[in-house]
Amino acid sequence: MKIDVRLLGTVELRVDGKPVTVGAAKRRAVLAGLALEANRPVSLDRLSQMVWAGSTPASAVANLRSHVAGLRRAVGDRIVAHPGGYELRLAAGELDVVEFLRLAGDARAGRDNVAPVAVIGQLTDALAQWRGPAGGGVPRSTSLDNRWATLDEQRLQIFEELADARLTVGEHADLLAGLREHLAAHPLRERAWGQLMLALYRCGDTPAALSAYRAARDSLYDQLGIEPGSELATLHRAMLDRSPELSWAKPVVAEPVPVAQHRVSAVDGSWVAPRELPADLVAFVGRTRELADVVAAVTGPTPAVAVVCGPAGGGKSALAVRAAHTVAAAFPDGQVYVDLGYRTDVPAEEVVARVLRSLGVVAADVPQRPEERAGWLRSRLAGRRVLLVVDGVTHAAQVRPLVPAGPGPALVVVGQRQLQSLDGVRRITVGALGDADGRALLSALAGPERLDADPAATRELLRHCSGSPLALRVAGARLAGRPALPMDRLVEQIGDGRRRLDWLAHGDLSMRERLATGYAAVRSEDEVAGRLLELLGGAPDGQLLPDGAAARLGVNTERAWRALEELIDTHLVYLDELAGYRLPALVREYAAELAALPSVPRQPINRWQSLPTAVRR
Repeated sequence: MKIDVRLLGTVELRVDGKPVTVGAAKRRAVLAGLALEANRPVSLDRLSQMVWAGSTPASAVANLRSHVAGLRRAVGDRIVAHPGGYELRLAAGELDVVEFLRLAGDARAGRDNVAPVAVIGQLTDALAQWRGPAGGGVPRSTSLDNRWATLDEQRLQIFEELADARLTVGEHADLLAGLREHLAAHPLRERAWGQLMLALYRCGDTPAALSAYRAARDSLYDQLGIEPGSELATLHRAMLDRSPELSWAKPVVAEPVPVAQHRVSAVDGSWVAPRELPADLVAFVGRTRELADVVAAVTGPTPAVAVVCGPAGGGKSALAVRAAHTVAAAFPDGQVYVDLGYRTDVPAEEVVARVLRSLGVVAADVPQRPEERAGWLRSRLAGRRVLLVVDGVTHAAQVRPLVPAGPGPALVVVGQRQLQSLDGVRRITVGALGDADGRALLSALAGPERLDADPAATRELLRHCSGSPLALRVAGARLAGRPALPMDRLVEQIGDGRRRLDWLAHGDLSMRERLATGYAAVRSEDEVAGRLLELLGGAPDGQLLPDGAAARLGVNTERAWRALEELIDTHLVYLDELAGYRLPALVREYAAELAALPSVPRQPINRWQSLPTAVRR
């Protein structure tokens, strides 16, 4: 039996090439939820969150079983019952979401080594999977909303990557209609405005290119109250200057390098050691014990695995990278670095494919079946001194196939959760920096004389940053960038509780963005946990008890307790034995912003997540 599940548009099901009438919207949601978690059991509780908005009805379980029975009549034993849940088993090529991500991933992986025309073909094929907005025809305001929003955003990104590739090969005239249509639907996409400007300029229509900039500026200002970003403004200035760099010239194609010299076939025995670790931070202070623990874990017995966990902005990535550089010489066969960006929708098989490509397997040779990918990875790593570092992990399943099966390789995992379901690993939790280490970090960034000039303001600044390395780095960067800025002025700005997160942002460092990423990961997997965080943000003194939370959300106390424990595991909440569940200081600032949104009880996460940063501020 060949199944074709299509979610990139109206949810559809085909069996052996024939369309199947799925039925009611809720049944389509059951199909979509099982398909998005294909080949993994989905609990009835989680499935109900994908089908119903808000509180689930008393008949939810019975209704779900009825919907599954209806789907089974079409797909037979592809739906497998598990205790308390179901699993939909799909093979390669049976889900359009997976095909889209595979084609897009292959195109991205081959950008440096594959001819632009081939990349254009792959990106075009990826976009051809789409028939409309993701998840059409299913109920809204459910836990699936974030999945649809993420997929829609990825579609926009791939469209713009395709536009970049076509600009590279000189297809600027053919791009104009598509870019205008794209911007008519999404007028806040600065990257697309820049592409339209460049396409018009290369067509010889400089006035139209400059008019496009004005249209972009008007859209951004009218809807968001902001000016175009630096990249768009720089492009505009270059056009005013008639910069020759903007003109298109046919790229010079170098002689192709034999594949075996730069990328290894899966079938030969050669080896190219990857060196992918990011640069180590110069200003790295403290964490002496934690660093020693990570080093001991990855150089110890099998499984040589360290899980570095802690709060958002807690310096987990910096610690992992410092440790990786510390032990790099002990792993001469290579160091691989993968950043998942705290995306809950990245499956383990995609992570394994990424690592295989880093280890020399050409993209075309990566097996399609997840279990085969994992087997290939174990074979290539067996006995090799390779260090894997995976950052931004949200759940254990994403990295389970990477756990070393024998001596040789080692793994460092970075995430907010402790990932307790991974057995035999060493967990290192990073907490807040003490005042001495916090002062040392500020001193390294802004200079000790700035701190010595106003000790009282320095102490106050340390208090406002709550020991968060990210907050301290932002404060240090602000001081370094403004030598004349008095310390007490910065303290006054950051001390304003209503705008603290506004001031804790500088360049690409943003405490709000980091908290939002952690919150989105939690909310996408457990909507009750996300809503509890919002309740805590609006609670006096930022505290809550399970009974009161359950009553507010319309769930039982057990369900509220599980959600609160989830928030503890992600370091967004801590348990005060005397006062109940409470929010850390900077998390409380972010949660208060969520609680202040007028529509939080119904659609807090999706509307919040879809807004650009400037609006959230």
